[in-house]
Amino acid sequence: MTATNGDGDAILSVRDLQVQFPTTLGVVNALNGVSFDVPRGKVIGIVGESGSGKSVTARAIMQILEPPGRITEGSIHFRSSAGGESVSQLLIGEEVDLGDAETSSGGVEITKLKPRSPAMRALRGAEIAMIFQEPMTSLNPVYTIGSQIEEAILLHQTPDKKVAKEQAIDMLRQVGMPNPERIATSYPHELSGGMRQRAMIAMALSCHPSLLIADEPTTALDVTTEAQILQLMRKLKSEIGMSIMFITHSMGVVAQLCDEVMVMYLGRVVERASVDEIFYNPKHPYTKALLRSIPRIGSAEHTPLEVIKGSIPDPYSTVSGCPFHPRCPSFIGKVCEDVIPAESLLAGPTQHGVRCHLYSDEVASTAEPASTGGAR
Repeated sequence: MTATNGDGDAILSVRDLQVQFPTTLGVVNALNGVSFDVPRGKVIGIVGESGSGKSVTARAIMQILEPPGRITEGSIHFRSSAGGESVSQLLIGEEVDLGDAETSSGGVEITKLKPRSPAMRALRGAEIAMIFQEPMTSLNPVYTIGSQIEEAILLHQTPDKKVAKEQAIDMLRQVGMPNPERIATSYPHELSGGMRQRAMIAMALSCHPSLLIADEPTTALDVTTEAQILQLMRKLKSEIGMSIMFITHSMGVVAQLCDEVMVMYLGRVVERASVDEIFYNPKHPYTKALLRSIPRIGSAEHTPLEVIKGSIPDPYSTVSGCPFHPRCPSFIGKVCEDVIPAESLLAGPTQHGVRCHLYSDEVASTAEPASTGGAR
């Protein structure tokens, strides 16, 4: 999908990103031409069912795809947001050479860097950080919380262990940890789920990155802890001035935190708009179905929740035409089965892009509706 922001206003620009996982059973096309921008100082939410490509997009940006996954096409252009400095100027203390990955605008083309290259290792943590979905499997069980945060600080900011320790404790204090000095000496299994997630946030923010990628950081938390984590991220975003990519299943979280929303389905971006446009004027049938499945206060007692009929296709299968057409209640006919919808930019107060034949004048005017019953 064409980005909604000009390149000069975006800290990250992803264009036509394609990721494949070759396996003995066949090739899994995890991403099929994903394009979007992350605006400076904004929060962009990425929503969709499991298997839609949200986490793969994040891991591709970080260059940490699990083998045999690989980026086959596309570009990922990162720009610094720190006072107009180029990425190479920000990494000057890292003793790395960006080579031909450095762009004329002072940014870096991430897809030209090898995953384990010194340049990519310098970018991770220092300029782009990630909070993973499950902290218990992301934190090393044999090292203390403090030592794991200090490692990032020692790698990217200072060789002084005393200074790194002080910064780690201060970061734990900023994320609301009670008695941060004691927490720093604790091991992951000694903390609750909410405290481990706060420790992960502290680790990600310890080097004050320009871009934070949060992959469902509140999924396993109770609602009270979730509210505290979201409040903390809003506070730190305004204080540090970073941009955030927030991956989630929860449309409620999106409404609280995000400025813009990107809806993904089967490795494609099907709709992108401001958070108000998505909630009050959704266009794609998949987005509408996601919103209808949210429980609502004031609904009649014993009213069943609406569900999206069918399921995401098998990852080894190939869906011709619109990827959502087997489940779509607004299925038009053969055009949906055979033609991949192009992006339509809709008129409105903010730019609103949607990939659906319902909004393509050339297609919709000549097609006859075939069904309104959802999955067939």
